[in-house]
Amino acid sequence: MTESATRRVLFVHAHPDDETITTGGTIAVAARSGAEVTVLTCSLGEEGEVIGEEWAGLVADRSDQLGGYRIHELSCALAELGCSKPRFLGGAGRWRDSGMVGTPAADHPRAFVRADRDEAVGAMVAVIRDLRPHVVVAYDPVGGYGHPDHQQVHLVASAAFDASGDPAAFVGVGQAWAPSKMYWTVTGAAQLADGLTDLGEYPAQWTFPQPGELPSVPDADVTTSIDVRSAGEAKRAALRAHATQVTLASGGRAYALSNNVVQPVFEDEQYILVRGNLGDTDADGRESDLFSGIG
Repeated sequence: MTESATRRVLFVHAHPDDETITTGGTIAVAARSGAEVTVLTCSLGEEGEVIGEEWAGLVADRSDQLGGYRIHELSCALAELGCSKPRFLGGAGRWRDSGMVGTPAADHPRAFVRADRDEAVGAMVAVIRDLRPHVVVAYDPVGGYGHPDHQQVHLVASAAFDASGDPAAFVGVGQAWAPSKMYWTVTGAAQLADGLTDLGEYPAQWTFPQPGELPSVPDADVTTSIDVRSAGEAKRAALRAHATQVTLASGGRAYALSNNVVQPVFEDEQYILVRGNLGDTDADGRESDLFSGIG
């Protein structure tokens, strides 16, 4: 392990709840192993819809207080996962949730999709050089399900990963540090299909997804699969912590967002290695540890 025996990983996410939905089990497993785990969130999720009536008045077109409340939810979720307190790109509130494609939220002057590229990349370089992670996790070019902020995370995190180890880049922003590996969080096609066959009981008002409605990638693209069964209860508790955004079914094997489309709670979390070298693999040719191969 480079620099010290302590393994360090940085998860970069767009909004509060993304960290738990896509990587929550991996975060908990890594934290339990003794790794230093940091979640960097790029907005407060101000444009999110709210499930239920208790906090419905916080939404953007009413009091516009949802972002502050979601800091609380994120803090609670990370505590359940055994992770440190939230960290926000540029500081809490620097960039705002851009909303979905075609919504007016993207025109807000602080919308993350409107961020000055050098400022956003420089802010992320500063985080990487400060934390000195061995592994960075972000999104694929599509941003998982196509949210503009997820796509922006992909662009900014990729550029920051490449620049952070270059002493000539962002001079004066910390000491150069080159992480060893970068991953995209993804869902494999077989994983999704299997998960949808084992949802357990869920509320009658939830709907089963239409073909192609939930994102997935070809199984051949998946390089890494982390078994998160041991962290299942921690991930479920973290999902419950994001109560304005997520409802967990009573059986704990399914959840839904405000659209009431049922989704599986996976027992493994999958990734594509896009920077660095593949470590030890199993019979399927996949790693089972994000830190594998880092000497």
